[in-house]
Amino acid sequence: MPKLGESITEAAIIKWFKNIGDTIEEDEILLEVATDKVDSEVPSLVSGVITELLYKQNEVIKIGETIAIITTDGKEPKIKEKPSQKKSTKKESKPIKKAPSSVTSTSFNVPNSNLYFSPLITSIAKEQHISFEELARIPVSGKDARLRKSDLMKYIEEGRPFKFAQPISSESGFKIPDLKFDKGKGKIVEMDRMRQMIADHMVFSKHTSPHVTAYVEADLTEMVIWRNKEKVNFQKKHHEKLTFTPLFIEAVAKAIVDFPMINSSLDGKNIIVKEEINIGMAAALPSGNLIVPVVKNADKKNLVELASSINSLSNKARENKLKVDDTAGSTFTISNVGTFGSVMGTPIINQPEAAILATGIIKKRAEVMEREDGDTIEIRQMMYLSLSFDHRIVDGFLAGSFLRRIADYMEDFNTNREI
Repeated sequence: MPKLGESITEAAIIKWFKNIGDTIEEDEILLEVATDKVDSEVPSLVSGVITELLYKQNEVIKIGETIAIITTDGKEPKIKEKPSQKKSTKKESKPIKKAPSSVTSTSFNVPNSNLYFSPLITSIAKEQHISFEELARIPVSGKDARLRKSDLMKYIEEGRPFKFAQPISSESGFKIPDLKFDKGKGKIVEMDRMRQMIADHMVFSKHTSPHVTAYVEADLTEMVIWRNKEKVNFQKKHHEKLTFTPLFIEAVAKAIVDFPMINSSLDGKNIIVKEEINIGMAAALPSGNLIVPVVKNADKKNLVELASSINSLSNKARENKLKVDDTAGSTFTISNVGTFGSVMGTPIINQPEAAILATGIIKKRAEVMEREDGDTIEIRQMMYLSLSFDHRIVDGFLAGSFLRRIADYMEDFNTNREI
């Protein structure tokens, strides 16, 4: 399994284009895989005859794993095995019960506890997106309070009752009640692969980060007037549409430069303040699912370059042609909920980022304006902005100041700027 992009460690097989016994040419597409970002086609590195396909459709494979054996020149290539591997690593009928060859000889010890998880347990947990916090709650039957594979399998078969559990206080001893909900009857619509990944990602984010959301409103009247006046000339001159998105990203990038701690991630007890400012923007796919293409180095791009990058990524999303690199490396995300007519939203943080901004609909409202000759009531173009942030590393003062700075940049828009 080839490397599919920065930070991507695994991929699910969507479809094999070849069967055992088929011939394949170098660079001919062998299979299609999916990550939590995009789908990718994987070409063969050699020409030959397919001797063995080691994984089945829908199985999740680690990057670097051997996924197929192709005989070249009548000889079957040898696969270098790690010392901890056994040759009988054929997949069982249920993917959850296999021990992938990527399992190393290391083990995991939960910090501040005497719990021990074997490499096999760790591997299964990663496949099923089970956190170590959740593993620690599973009843154990092994010697010296060790979690056995049978314990984990039983827990999964029971529906993972501790999946959404928060850290348990030894004083309260709280446990999630086993409630039996009546989910009703109706048409059954199976979630597609991407929707399942989105669901897992959202639940993981809410479980991981203590979300807090702050709000401000911004007067975009000057920006709206300038954009409406210049959008035709802008397209004629630069052959690019001028939407509000590049104007928003421009303001956000400036604010991040002023408050760099917003552009960070948490790694254990360390905070990583990112050097690059890469802005992710939520975009709709033809399937209706959302994806986050990334504008790289947004702080170093002028308005024309921002518009070009955004239009290109948006077109790729609509045509379902986004590549892995198009969705990798974001350090801060913007979700324009106003596109759907929403006044405001409370977005979920795009892990492992520290915050996410939602921009609402731009709406005319009657506002009281302070003028030199007294207060007046005027019709203004107003928009709400909301910032959801990870309260582990971002406090209210930083979040509020950053959000206010974005609004200030939008309100203090230079209407004399050249296009």
